Amino acid sequence: MLAGAVVVGAAPAGAAPGAGRIESGVTYRQFDLPAAKGTVHVHLLTVDLADPHVRVDLLSPGAVAARSRVSTMADAAGAVAGVNGDFFNITETQHPGVEVTGASVGPAIAHGRVLKSAVPTAQRFGPSLPPGTDTTDVFGVGVDRRARLDRLTLAGTVRTPHATLALRGLNQYALAQGSVGAYTAAWGSASRKRATCGSDTDRAAGCSTDTYEVRIRGGRVVATSATPGSGAIAADTTVLLGREAGADRLRALTKGERVTVRERMVASASRIPYRFAVGGYPVLRDGEPLAGLDDTTAAVRTAVGYANGGRKLLLLALDGAVAYRSGLTIAEVAEEMRQLGAADAFSLDGGGSTTMVARTAGTQAVSVLNHPTESPERAVANGIGVFWKP
Repeated sequence: MLAGAVVVGAAPAGAAPGAGRIESGVTYRQFDLPAAKGTVHVHLLTVDLADPHVRVDLLSPGAVAARSRVSTMADAAGAVAGVNGDFFNITETQHPGVEVTGASVGPAIAHGRVLKSAVPTAQRFGPSLPPGTDTTDVFGVGVDRRARLDRLTLAGTVRTPHATLALRGLNQYALAQGSVGAYTAAWGSASRKRATCGSDTDRAAGCSTDTYEVRIRGGRVVATSATPGSGAIAADTTVLLGREAGADRLRALTKGERVTVRERMVASASRIPYRFAVGGYPVLRDGEPLAGLDDTTAAVRTAVGYANGGRKLLLLALDGAVAYRSGLTIAEVAEEMRQLGAADAFSLDGGGSTTMVARTAGTQAVSVLNHPTESPERAVANGIGVFWKP
């Protein structure tokens, strides 16, 4: 049992104090943890969602297709603490000349607003998924202030004078073959070319040459293009991008025609609307590790879990200092979260992305509590922010 073997150790040079209250309902501690491949150093934030002063929400760089450091996002949003979030489109070596978007893999909801839906599972970045999981899995907190694991899938339509089309994507860096996706102001200004690359079975597959875009403003077609575009999208505008069969459907549209785009996210487990949700993958359900978790590959990790019916949140980040870089396997992460009291737990992006920040006493800005394996911090797609108001 990993947690039973925990010994409190000296903090790595330059790390934050060993334990303490950040604000009422938000506490921090760090400790050494013996693991199969060597001792690791754990940083743990405990958040009481029953405290009326406390809430959590998505940390965002300001656009889906953008990246920023966790400390920068936390300070910009006024968070008192936070960790990095979802895996993201970090490289395009497989598609030379295609812009890296920095967009996250899974669904994202911030302040109750849906920012994006999940890319096809074969197009994700990150380690192999546990059996039975996919890119629609999320960790979230509902408007009832309770944390939960769920799946969020996109349900949407594009109604045209000719037909009603299924909407298969919202602000995604990758679209399913033959589909149509929508892009809004939330996407940002990055090129949409990446969305037409890869296939439903191979992220490295080439980019489609059969594409079409339609720009909708005020419910009417105002422009069309045979290639994916880039640049900021106005708040009153939606860009529809199709590939293969989806492109054929969009080619039927002409300027001035009416088009209605509707989208919503459907939860598989909860009828409570989400105030916040972030992608990753589950590792612990109902106090039991998922079957088939990787027990071989160890790395620096970030994870989130909850207890007390979703009222108590546990945010875990490993230290990336050289002395502790041996890391944990995903199976060890699940076991440690269980030992810490989590009923359900969720793996977030790790390795060079693993970052935990918090405000220390007497400061107005957050400090990095762990030692990220990259220096300075890696810019990431999003994060989980902890907020406190008097």
